[in-house]
Amino acid sequence: MTPRISRRAVASALAAGLLALTACSGGTTSGESTTDAGYQSQDGSFTSWSVDERQGPVEVAGTDYAGTTQDTADWLGDVVILNTWYAACPPCREEAPDLVDIANEYADQGLHVLGINGVDDAGAAESFQRTFDVPYPSIDDRDKAAVASLQGVVPIQATPTTVVLDREGKVFARIVGMAEGSTLRALVEEALAEDPA
Repeated sequence: MTPRISRRAVASALAAGLLALTACSGGTTSGESTTDAGYQSQDGSFTSWSVDERQGPVEVAGTDYAGTTQDTADWLGDVVILNTWYAACPPCREEAPDLVDIANEYADQGLHVLGINGVDDAGAAESFQRTFDVPYPSIDDRDKAAVASLQGVVPIQATPTTVVLDREGKVFARIVGMAEGSTLRALVEEALAEDPA
């Protein structure tokens, strides 16, 4: 006799699957666009913009967990990755090794990475950074000032979100949800290959 699967079990399984596709916070999977770029979910989808379509320049500043001021304006002329995260976020933990590898691999070519953490106190954030051997700083953004500086240019409505800035500080690309390593690497290489002039 073949077992029957109830509608409730099917609905529960579908709901669980949709939750798995949704990033850690603030997202939708219902078809409601999360940005003006047409994202439908936080599943690692990305958009990149041609030079004449880019918004910015973006300036993000704040204090990292070591008490040092970080300001993307100091990195004009280089490519910058901005990555929102927090320690208990599963996709943030999954993407961390790729971000670390990319930060280390391309640092000598003019790449800077800056984390933006709007949730954790210093203890939780620094533990995460030690666990993943993170070589780049993260801003303590519990006051949401860094994310607020991005709104209107490149809305951040999910964690994690990764934004690549070109050498002029303009938004080159955005990944909503977990950044897949090969996708982020390709975007970084493309941004680094652009003529600085």
